[in-house]
Amino acid sequence: MWRLWLTLWGFAVEEASNGYEAIGKALAFTPDLILMDLWMPVLGGVETMRHLKADSRTAHVPVLALSAQSTAPDPAAVTAAGAAAFISKPCDPDILLDHIRAAMGRSRNA
Repeated sequence: MWRLWLTLWGFAVEEASNGYEAIGKALAFTPDLILMDLWMPVLGGVETMRHLKADSRTAHVPVLALSAQSTAPDPAAVTAAGAAAFISKPCDPDILLDHIRAAMGRSRNA
């Protein structure tokens, strides 16, 4: 669902099915922003963010963490791992877009 919204908003999208794949794609494509689901197989979102933030090639990339409120880890752990924001799912698309623009330094009118 988010792929469709992001594409309609004009973003190029790469998807990863687990944390290791996300790290590989981030290193290969150097994204402007990462939307990170906190519950992924193989390597979870918090640990994946730690890896990305520890690597100088991806440390500067803002990460927005997404998770269902009932399954979210401690917000302090998410922030400590490097998330620019935590967004509870389900999320209104306009709210997600506002978070994306804020993380990328863009105004709503941009």
